[in-house]
Amino acid sequence: MNQHEFEAVIRQPAAKRYEYFIKKTADYEEVWGLYNEGWATAQDDLGNTLLPFFPNEKFAETFAKKEWEGFSPKRIELDHFLEKWLPGMKSDGVKPSIFPTDTDSALIDVDTLMEDLAAELEKY
Repeated sequence: MNQHEFEAVIRQPAAKRYEYFIKKTADYEEVWGLYNEGWATAQDDLGNTLLPFFPNEKFAETFAKKEWEGFSPKRIELDHFLEKWLPGMKSDGVKPSIFPTDTDSALIDVDTLMEDLAAELEKY
């Protein structure tokens, strides 16, 4: 990915970045989170715990700042994400925050994320 594509993607609205996330996650069969002696989290306005996820290492590294200063990108295999992470997050009431930037994030429920990833993976 060149710098022009990178900048174009991060300027997109959250819904478009979510679509990009689904496509790239299925393409490369990996998800990226931020880790530093534990996974990075955030909270929404209602106090729900959110876990941020990114489509690749460069995006994750770019947004490892502010409350996530000192966190590093960490890869999660897509199969493990689908089979372990998402069911665990659902049972714990944790919501995925997809591709957060300085301005916004796609807040998606676990079931929708699982369905969208499964639908994209069927195309392969």
